[in-house]
Amino acid sequence: MRVTKKLLLGSVVVTAALVLAACAPSAETPSGEATDGGGPSEVTVGIVTSESGPLAGYGKQYLDAFKAGLDYATDGSGEIDGTKITVEYRDDAGDPDKAVTAVKELIGEGVNIIAGTASSGVALAVAEQAAQNKVLYISGPAAADAITGINDYTFRSGRQSAQDVATAGTFLDDIEGKKVTVFAQDNAFGQGNVAAVQAILGGKGATVDSVLVAEDATEFTPFAQQVLAGAPDLVFVAWAGATSGAMWQAMSQQGVMDEIPVVTGLGDSATFGAYGEASEKISFLNHYFPGAPDNDVNTAMVKAIEDAGGTPDLFSPDGFNAAIMIVHAIEEGKGDVDAMVSSLEGFEFEGPKGTMTVRASDHALIQEMYQAKLVAKDGTFVPELVDTVSADDVAPAEAKK
Repeated sequence: MRVTKKLLLGSVVVTAALVLAACAPSAETPSGEATDGGGPSEVTVGIVTSESGPLAGYGKQYLDAFKAGLDYATDGSGEIDGTKITVEYRDDAGDPDKAVTAVKELIGEGVNIIAGTASSGVALAVAEQAAQNKVLYISGPAAADAITGINDYTFRSGRQSAQDVATAGTFLDDIEGKKVTVFAQDNAFGQGNVAAVQAILGGKGATVDSVLVAEDATEFTPFAQQVLAGAPDLVFVAWAGATSGAMWQAMSQQGVMDEIPVVTGLGDSATFGAYGEASEKISFLNHYFPGAPDNDVNTAMVKAIEDAGGTPDLFSPDGFNAAIMIVHAIEEGKGDVDAMVSSLEGFEFEGPKGTMTVRASDHALIQEMYQAKLVAKDGTFVPELVDTVSADDVAPAEAKK
């Protein structure tokens, strides 16, 4: 396995007494066979994410990178220490009910490792199932802060909203006494961003309010006018999905970017042309774009995805990280859920974004973030790195269990 560093905080030696409750699925194959290394001969992993629906593009980024990551972490063998890793894929279509049904079916079939989902609402529902059934769940790319520390069985392979907000704060010299308006969708992701801005920037002396828009809205002019009328000192935009282009068009047409500094997250490549005239007026915080990090793991991931006919993008690290984390958990935990959980707590590894650390106390994934800008090139816009923000500078506050 080509993970370069491991740091295990606390005990990773789990005795035979630490077994799953009788109601939890068995990690062994039906034949009960075991490898020479003491693990099961085969482990099935359930990947549940959006292959259809409004976040299908994000799901594809995750899946392409997960497959590349699994190949990378197992040196192309699809197994670790003699344990074959089989993957079952399920489409949640961005619907929590569909996701829960899929997860229950997988658990009923004996699967005790679940990963994926682009929707924060879905991830929260799946996390509940993970705790109830005592199975390992690695969320990603869902960003809601509530996922961190939600229970002992839930981890994440991507960033969370608090890291976005902390990165936005690095664009400001002094926010004491300033007014910040959060412009977001009225869903778990948007509400999580509001809470994060209140906690992080509000904690530094800013006054924070919000303009929240229904997820099914298609006309954004009234909301842009509402933002403008509030006369904030800074607008923080948190948005995801297919309506991004229409939203930015309304913001541009109403002159918001001409009157007020706007900070937002740089989305996937499909959105680079969606900002229109505002493109070079926006300050972008960023989770990932292929040109941001410079390391061997990122190079390997980008090549693998492109060789398979895909395109590395915003949520590629989430899928790649998930594969590394799963392979590590199987290698160390030998299919036992408690042992796999222990092996991931404090786990430090090299991912596409550099050094990643799973915080043992609440399972936050500590990682670098980026400042970026869009620049015009050959009739389109491309991202350029402005600065790399250290992992410690944007680490979220420890979640209270």
